[in-house]
Amino acid sequence: MLTVAAHSLERFNFHYDISGSRLVLLVSVYLTIFTNAAFFGNVVEIYPLNWSNLPFLLSLVTFIALFTHFLLSLVCNRYSIKPVLIACLLISSLSAYFMDSYGVIIDDQMIDNIIKTDVNESLDLLTLKQMSYLFFLGVIPSLLVYRVNIIHPGYKGAVVAGLKTTLLPLLAMIVLLLIFSNFYTSFFRVHKPLRFYANPSYYIYSTGKYIGSLLSSDHGQLISTGLDATIPVSAKPRKLVIFVVGETARADHFSLNGYARDTNPYLAKEKVVSFDNVWSCGTSTAYSVPCMFSRYDRANYDKSKAKSTENLLDVLQRAGVNVLWLDNNSSSKGVADRVAFENYKTAELNPLCDGECRDLGMLSRLDSYIKEQPQGDLFIVMHQMGNHGPAYYKRYPDDFEAFSPNCKTSQIEECSPLEISNSYDNALRYTDYFLSRTISALKQKGKDFQTAMVYVSDHGESLGENNLYLHGLPYFIAPDSQKRVPMVLWMDQGFDNSVASMNALKNKNRNEYSHDNIFHSILGLMQVQTRAYNRELDIFAEKTANNG
Repeated sequence: MLTVAAHSLERFNFHYDISGSRLVLLVSVYLTIFTNAAFFGNVVEIYPLNWSNLPFLLSLVTFIALFTHFLLSLVCNRYSIKPVLIACLLISSLSAYFMDSYGVIIDDQMIDNIIKTDVNESLDLLTLKQMSYLFFLGVIPSLLVYRVNIIHPGYKGAVVAGLKTTLLPLLAMIVLLLIFSNFYTSFFRVHKPLRFYANPSYYIYSTGKYIGSLLSSDHGQLISTGLDATIPVSAKPRKLVIFVVGETARADHFSLNGYARDTNPYLAKEKVVSFDNVWSCGTSTAYSVPCMFSRYDRANYDKSKAKSTENLLDVLQRAGVNVLWLDNNSSSKGVADRVAFENYKTAELNPLCDGECRDLGMLSRLDSYIKEQPQGDLFIVMHQMGNHGPAYYKRYPDDFEAFSPNCKTSQIEECSPLEISNSYDNALRYTDYFLSRTISALKQKGKDFQTAMVYVSDHGESLGENNLYLHGLPYFIAPDSQKRVPMVLWMDQGFDNSVASMNALKNKNRNEYSHDNIFHSILGLMQVQTRAYNRELDIFAEKTANNG
């Protein structure tokens, strides 16, 4: 794309002489005006466009341009100016697309998601509109920057120019802050989330924060968890527990939880407990999944701790449990680095790949794996593709299209709310079917094992409410739809009596729980004895069921 357009400019013999400082200023103004629709759209909701607010709004446009100019000037010199500006233009055009279209914020967690997203998931996000943003807002101005002739002053002139491009913007910003101090006080203190949409300053800050977190991570010896973990010899018969990590499912779209549409026709026929007041650790897979399996609660969790500390799977394995992770998503996000792992995103293992590898395929080798483990309990994690957006219509086979019309595009902001919900709910019905088939498989093992299935989603999803789509907003401003997740339990009747009965748990299904409970609840379910276990956080323990 860049090469073709560059040749077009060469045919027109495009040349323009300009100083480096002026080029940085022009690009800063361009970015402020053309890639900040989401930012200014959110601003005018708080500060309506009227005569009393107009001076402040104009000052804000100027302030953002000056601040962008200041940031870019810090990294632009004789050799880096063109690469830096071109990279900024291209990235800012894509950031503008995602913020304008889906209302997402490009923070350090979103950057982590982007880096860990696989090729297939990236292709789901690829749309004509995205390419238009990239071409018109990124590629064309990048070519102009590439073709201009930058005039470089001598050493003395460069020093003077450098001081001007840093000190003068700072001085001008200070003047604006003083003149409109009342407005900027509320802007920075009361309406803090507004600046999350500033493009490119916030993603530049977030990139620095993300790199800092990588550099500060403890890459030394792994911190052990539950070194004393054991399972009593008396704990018989063997346990077979399947833990299903859902993807992008909302609790309020489960008919088991009162949703008007029948999205759980299969689970409704099973004796399950649906916990309808469960909250995720984060709003993205890369954050929530490691947190879910961590010994840390959300208040004390961070990615550095997750990487440097053993998790639930390590404790189970140390206690003698056979642990297996089956993945039909992008990866385990580091959770399964030290246990057996099988990838079901390809037809090599998954027999149900029709362009999309289906979650149901993860059950295909279940029998053979169980037969290969003659001793010890089994804990199997199945990481779903589930409702991963925006291409919800790809997440289910055609015969699961119960609700129509559907949103048959990844550009979901162009679909009606009904079409989006229809596609999303159809995908939930396929998850419902997958979970029921998992229960059926467990029932067949009832003679040899005590069996159970636990399902919980990693996070929820926005489906266009308040012009928000997908997920990944910072937790404290994310709507409940991105944080409140479904959780379902099924146990056979002969499960160990240290666990509360299904009837007792049904009476507690509306208690508030979260991913913080998962670590301890699974240890309790598997009857693992360790000081790392906290009975008070075990959802399934008899004490929790009786005393609430």
